[in-house]
Amino acid sequence: MDLCLFDSSQWETLLPLTYTRSVADLRLGYYSIREKWEHLSTGKVSIHSVDYLSPKYQGKEPYAGIMINSSVLPSLQLWDAIKVLSVNEGLMKDGTVVAYNSSEPIDPIDIPQQDLKEFDAEIIIIKRYWDVFKSLEKAIALDMEILSSKRSSKTELHATEIIGDNIFLGEGVQINGAIINTKTGPVIIGNHAEVMEGSVIRGPFVLGDHSNLKMGAKIYGASSIGPHCKIGGEVSNSMFQGFSNKGHDGFVGNSVIGEWCNFGADTNVSNLKNNYSNVKVWDYGTQSYIDSEQQFCGLCMGDHSKTGINTMLNTGTVVGVSSNVFGSGFPPKFIPSFSWGGESGFSEYDFDKAVDTAKRVMERRNIDLNAIDSDILSHIRQKEGHFFSKK
Repeated sequence: MDLCLFDSSQWETLLPLTYTRSVADLRLGYYSIREKWEHLSTGKVSIHSVDYLSPKYQGKEPYAGIMINSSVLPSLQLWDAIKVLSVNEGLMKDGTVVAYNSSEPIDPIDIPQQDLKEFDAEIIIIKRYWDVFKSLEKAIALDMEILSSKRSSKTELHATEIIGDNIFLGEGVQINGAIINTKTGPVIIGNHAEVMEGSVIRGPFVLGDHSNLKMGAKIYGASSIGPHCKIGGEVSNSMFQGFSNKGHDGFVGNSVIGEWCNFGADTNVSNLKNNYSNVKVWDYGTQSYIDSEQQFCGLCMGDHSKTGINTMLNTGTVVGVSSNVFGSGFPPKFIPSFSWGGESGFSEYDFDKAVDTAKRVMERRNIDLNAIDSDILSHIRQKEGHFFSKK
């Protein structure tokens, strides 16, 4: 069955993660939201996103058929309800449109509210970045169900202790002298991934394809590392989208990190305030700080951003796209895209230099920064330029 995943108001509330992608391409666990729906539907899944991202998803045409909110995590119960929707009938949950079966091509913003009925079972809707790390346990469990039908090949396990048997190992995995506890949740090690000596893992946990856990890494679930990452030090209840590095000691907890990010040695993220009160975070919609209603809440970092050595980031810090953060002391809790600096202040990161750095970083993984992605970065720069024009 073919589907269309559409971005709704959650696209804005998930900025800066969604500046460069649809909500559907957020990777919660081994698979992205889009890939999870693809496995359930076994059909073609198209994406309907905001205007400037539409070239990345081959246009933004009206759609006829099953449309699903891209911020909704799939479940077998929800999929069963969607499959039996009558024509021009849909589902909603607590005021949020979940799915709709349209008889004729329409834009998702035009879904008739009167045709929606309440879905009475529990579902997960990703509305804010803390919903990502809070949902990882269930997202990884779904991935384990998908992978259970797949067979893994012989794996190199040397002097490794695996506690429990709730583990999936992809092809070409190497694990040397590690301790992996799967009794606390499933553990998925992707194709050609490596877990180096002395690493300690507590599930639920995902290490994506071609990713590495550096020597002595300490991982607390539920956490997921996307493909082509290098992770060291201590990580707790966090998600790395992919192609990002935290190769040294330092702590990252209750955080969500985009692609092509890099953490300098001994970068540390605070995830709990000293007075144990709720964490306030920057909201792009209201251009102000809001109460996250979370006691544990760390960093949200957009694509292509980086920290220097010994960087300290406060609870609830939000860093935009292509920013460079460095220096002693705590920088502000909101750092706009294309920023350069630290506690002593920020200047605008020259766009051409930022793009040149992105190209060089991506070339190291044999990936080109194409014209579409370059235009997306240009749009983000123009959108957030007002933060510097005010100064």
